[in-house]
Amino acid sequence: MQVTETSSEGLKREYRIIVEHGDIDRLMTTKLTALSHRVRVPGFRPGKAPTSLLKRQYGKSMMGEVLEEALRDSTQKTLEERKLRPALQPRIEVTRFEEGADLEYTMAIEVLPEFAAGDFSSLKLERLVTEPADEDVDAALRRMADQQKSFAPVAEPRAATVEDSLLVDFVGKVDGVAFDGGSAQDFEMALAPGGFVPGFAEQLIGVMPGETRTIKVRFPDDYGNADLAGKEAEFEVAVKEVRELVKVAIDDEFAKRFGLDSLDALRNTVRDQLRREYVDMARSRLKRNLLDLLAERYDFPVPEGMVEIEFKQIWDQLVQEAGSEEALAARESSAEKAKEECKQLAERRVRLGLVLAEVGQQNHIEVQGEELTRAMLEQARRFPGQERQVMDYFRNNPEAATRLRAPILEDKAVDFILEMAQVEERKVSPDELVKALEAMEAEATPAIAALAAEAVAAAQAEREDAVQAESKD
Repeated sequence: MQVTETSSEGLKREYRIIVEHGDIDRLMTTKLTALSHRVRVPGFRPGKAPTSLLKRQYGKSMMGEVLEEALRDSTQKTLEERKLRPALQPRIEVTRFEEGADLEYTMAIEVLPEFAAGDFSSLKLERLVTEPADEDVDAALRRMADQQKSFAPVAEPRAATVEDSLLVDFVGKVDGVAFDGGSAQDFEMALAPGGFVPGFAEQLIGVMPGETRTIKVRFPDDYGNADLAGKEAEFEVAVKEVRELVKVAIDDEFAKRFGLDSLDALRNTVRDQLRREYVDMARSRLKRNLLDLLAERYDFPVPEGMVEIEFKQIWDQLVQEAGSEEALAARESSAEKAKEECKQLAERRVRLGLVLAEVGQQNHIEVQGEELTRAMLEQARRFPGQERQVMDYFRNNPEAATRLRAPILEDKAVDFILEMAQVEERKVSPDELVKALEAMEAEATPAIAALAAEAVAAAQAEREDAVQAESKD
């Protein structure tokens, strides 16, 4: 095998590799010999057929397999002999491959940068510590009670308010024709904004029991039913009842809904849950501050291919939050700033990922089997009734399991660094902890956050304008 380096620029390397035809022939012979034990050739016992005969019959069909193995073996040998650590899979381009001739191809790779992780004992960090106050527990209990809310018919007939719900029959039509799924009887509909079709519930505020109203709406362009998306519709709505909110008393009986004997037991459970949430929030801030310090400490070149992959993930998430690529493109100046910020963020994430990976490797930090299993179980719990299928998916797809392993390894590397660093604790109130986190996020990626908020607000305004216009019509 001949290997010639044709280009070396930064972290990029390119090589011209020649695998001699004798090696290709030997590989073909090895495969044909193995094949001779599996196929029947008239006139010969298994394993005794001449290689020349097998080559005439099966040689062409096996060339693809031979090529694949020759590329894999020679590429791996090149990486090992030159002590190359590829950041991503090498890009291979075959320039010559024919019977009786050498295999020639080019290999382009980006290598991982060389750097020293160094000592972390000089890092100074602050961990915020807080305890849930009684008012925090009260607020959490009220939120729990709101989730248990129910509605009952009003004692005396009155006009419906935004806090009420209605019991209705309705029939929906597009161009005067009723459509599938557009009719219901004894349907309970909350009048709070955000349900059903935008602008629907708002037109029923003020309705009286026994009243019938005609509601005009326009289905959103991204409505789940493609047959209705973007179309105008009329609904004939007959109101049977106006129902008011029945507040849930927070007492011992309320606690029993959650399997606890008393309100005191429920309060203690909620307090413990809040305490865990505050610990997680404080850790998020501590980890972010640590990563900021590491970002200031390290400044080495990172593989462009890894940055591009990370940038795409960040940008795609921003597009999803904004609603569409067009929503971002409509704001050219802010979009360009956000795109540049996304690139900087991607480079930062890749560099910090390499630092944490190096810390893990140097200090023999590994993900244990039980840790990976717990992560799989956490993912499975997000799909009630499909837990077994989710677990089987991870067991049968090593790449999916690897994606779960990476954040665990990152957190363990962070914990290792924090043990080495100087970390002081400071007691704060829950409100101070929340504000500290919000300030940190606001400072992190201002252009990205501003662009996403701007695009989302614009999309919401367009929807509201459309609803108002349709209501006037």
